[in-house]
Amino acid sequence: QEQLVESGGDSVQAGGSLRLSCGASGRTHFNACMGWFRQAPGKEREGVASMYIGTGTTYYAAASVKDRFTISHDNAKNTLYLQMNSLKAEDTAMYYCAADYSIASEGRCYGLQQRNFRHWGQGTQVTVSS
Repeated sequence: QEQLVESGGDSVQAGGSLRLSCGASGRTHFNACMGWFRQAPGKEREGVASMYIGTGTTYYAAASVKDRFTISHDNAKNTLYLQMNSLKAEDTAMYYCAADYSIASEGRCYGLQQRNFRHWGQGTQVTVSS
């Protein structure tokens, strides 16, 4: 049974940096699309970034995120990361990692459609104060 566990969330000042991690047990990510999502208070959960692990191809939900956030994966550790720099108050949210292991995951990884991700972590809180 796949289990995704996020860590690295914290409270930081605006302009600061954090690196989120998503470890997994039970299954390799090699042929999976892995994604980061976030949900701010009172808002719907939204996609942040995704990566097809087999090729390393990455996708970012918005230009503002791409300039500041970097998604990466350590194959040896089977761990997904989200490096977040120049954090802003509007980045405050619960951050979730998720995995899509389906055979179609490579082709749809760029879309960050939540319905395609069947495996989710419990989330890690990021709070940015201005």
